[in-house]
Amino acid sequence: MPTVLVIDDNASIATALDVLLSLHEIGTVHAVSPEEGLATLARTPVDLVIQDMNFAADTTGGEEGRALFAQIRERYPDLPVILLTAWTHLDMAVELVKAGAADYVAKPWSDERLVTTVRNLLELGEANRELRTRTQRDAKRRGELTRTNDLRGLVWRDAATQRVLELACQVARADVPVLITGPNGSGKERIAAIIQANSAVKDGPFVTLNCGALPGELVEAELFGAEAGAYTGATKARAGKFEAADGGTLFLDEIGNLPAAGQVKLLRVLETGRFQRLGSNDEKQVRVRVISATNADLQAMIRSGAFRQDLYYRLNVIEIALPPLARRPDDILALAEHFLGNGRRLDEGARQALLRHSWPGNVRELKNVMQRASLLAAGDTLTAGDLGLPAGAVAHAEAEPALDRQAIEEALARNAGVVAQAAAELGLSRQALYRRMERLGISRSHG
Repeated sequence: MPTVLVIDDNASIATALDVLLSLHEIGTVHAVSPEEGLATLARTPVDLVIQDMNFAADTTGGEEGRALFAQIRERYPDLPVILLTAWTHLDMAVELVKAGAADYVAKPWSDERLVTTVRNLLELGEANRELRTRTQRDAKRRGELTRTNDLRGLVWRDAATQRVLELACQVARADVPVLITGPNGSGKERIAAIIQANSAVKDGPFVTLNCGALPGELVEAELFGAEAGAYTGATKARAGKFEAADGGTLFLDEIGNLPAAGQVKLLRVLETGRFQRLGSNDEKQVRVRVISATNADLQAMIRSGAFRQDLYYRLNVIEIALPPLARRPDDILALAEHFLGNGRRLDEGARQALLRHSWPGNVRELKNVMQRASLLAAGDTLTAGDLGLPAGAVAHAEAEPALDRQAIEEALARNAGVVAQAAAELGLSRQALYRRMERLGISRSHG
């Protein structure tokens, strides 16, 4: 059962809150003074504080409440505090909310609104605790991953990328083919290099071939080599990618573009480790780890007859699916700062613009954007305008969130005047919503 500490010198208020909250399975403890409240916090775990603004007789200025809140905030920065205040202290309460108080409740309070606020804050506190636990656990896993594997200097921060890296390092030690799927520019070749770097053949060559960058008639020669005269322009014998990768890894990018004849021969190499150069009858034996990658839907290509199903199963012993950059939001800012370099920084508008852009070109597009911005921006702090993103994305970031009086009042009404809920619906922090309410002259009575 969650516990709320009520700090109030009025016993009837403490009793009323105890009865009200107990009906909702929320326990309370009571302190009659700031000193007793701080002592209770030091010895008793609590999830939330409801504190009065005045304690000494004949005091109405709220300075005692301000001082108490400051001490709680300093000692327990993550503990939510609700201010219990008379109407004469609303300005101070709003000021303290801007300073970090969770909310304020005016006397006499609405039971429904108070309970809703308390429950929301308790749920938020539980979610935050779970998030901190998960963050600490992820940080430990991240550190372990970095210490025990060669990640080739990869910059990442997103949990989705971490899961990809963990799988890549796990399968690296198994001598099986791996298929990496994901959109163009998302970093598939970097994942392949990490697999190679943590494999049993890490000291061998890492050879790449983009199957989509060559004419179909040359792919076979590139893969397996060719003897002199095997095709027009072949004036001397040359080794193919499989020979070059012997004892190491061959990375076949855009494997979906491999023509049918190349698919047949690739399947045979995967099955036997043997192949012939184009124009030769002599077989060569190699030991090569094959990693392939594609942004195509190979299953659909199999159904249409464009890709061999038996080759697919040979290549796809393990599949690693790399999400697009837009689905790895924590990577966006980490990579942006990395690409920016030179001690430059991004202001909040630029950061929001980066997060709101869809990144159809993925990491490759982000790198180009940051390099261009670094060259053209006048100052050391880059704004959304410096990024040169499409006008819609920049305008969206700069206008976020330009809320009018009606939108705020309607959100407050829908949420029974509970600012925390209205703020969440509007995409604002409580402090930001209070500032807008104050500027527009909106009171919580609209709830």
